[in-house]
Amino acid sequence: MTSAPLEARGLVKTYGDQGVATRALAGVDLVVAPGESVAIMGPSGSGKTTLLHVLAGVLAPTSGSVLWRGQDLTTLPDRARTQLRRSDFGFVFQAGQLLPELPADENAALPLLLAGTPRPTAIDTSRRWLAHLGLAGMERRRPGELSGGQAQRVAIARALVGRPGVVFADEPTGALDRHTGWEVMQALTTATRAQGASLVVVTHDEEVAHWCSRTVHMRDGLIVAEAHAQPVAPAAGVTAAGATASAAGTTGPASPTPSPTASQPLPVALPTAPWSGAAR
Repeated sequence: MTSAPLEARGLVKTYGDQGVATRALAGVDLVVAPGESVAIMGPSGSGKTTLLHVLAGVLAPTSGSVLWRGQDLTTLPDRARTQLRRSDFGFVFQAGQLLPELPADENAALPLLLAGTPRPTAIDTSRRWLAHLGLAGMERRRPGELSGGQAQRVAIARALVGRPGVVFADEPTGALDRHTGWEVMQALTTATRAQGASLVVVTHDEEVAHWCSRTVHMRDGLIVAEAHAQPVAPAAGVTAAGATASAAGTTGPASPTPSPTASQPLPVALPTAPWSGAAR
């Protein structure tokens, strides 16, 4: 958790040489406040995925700066930027990008293991996250033995297990059906909010954007509009027994009634009750 914003100043990203240069970002300014959730929308080629990758330190901009905890990510050497991504950022991708040979608990524990956390502690923490996200009993299943929604919950656990300051999600529901996408977004937004982490989501889907507290729209490498999202009803065909209104300050469809809190204390900050949606 952090009180520092993530700030982009004058980001420009150009691909190619001067003869056939393509400008993906044309001078983007953006501030993501601590704990804020921001959706980035726009047509293909608008620069939204490039912006996410530059904010996360995956790509270096042609010019401009990305400020995080008093540092300009664009000035860091590659090794320092890689270490910062491991310690401060979490990632959720459209296809999950889980390692197929590893079971769910080891996939989710990877950030901790890479950071040098003792293996028993890392696995125990990852299993608690998996149970929290509705995957109790599935800890030893490999990705090929999980549904798309279940695999994305493993990816969410992996993104949050190290208590990052910011989670970046690139089309996190793009490979899922509407119902499962609804459940995954509820799990993602609830868990990041409980951690006090900021969330940056790239999406084509307005229903996904409505889970975020702010939506920015991009076109031709620029942010051309932004708006605060209003809560929306669950998607047609999506049902949640005992649905309740979202918690204060929560944007998005009503949440299913949570099941009782696990008796074993959790080693990380989590919501007061585990995720109760059906494991899909």
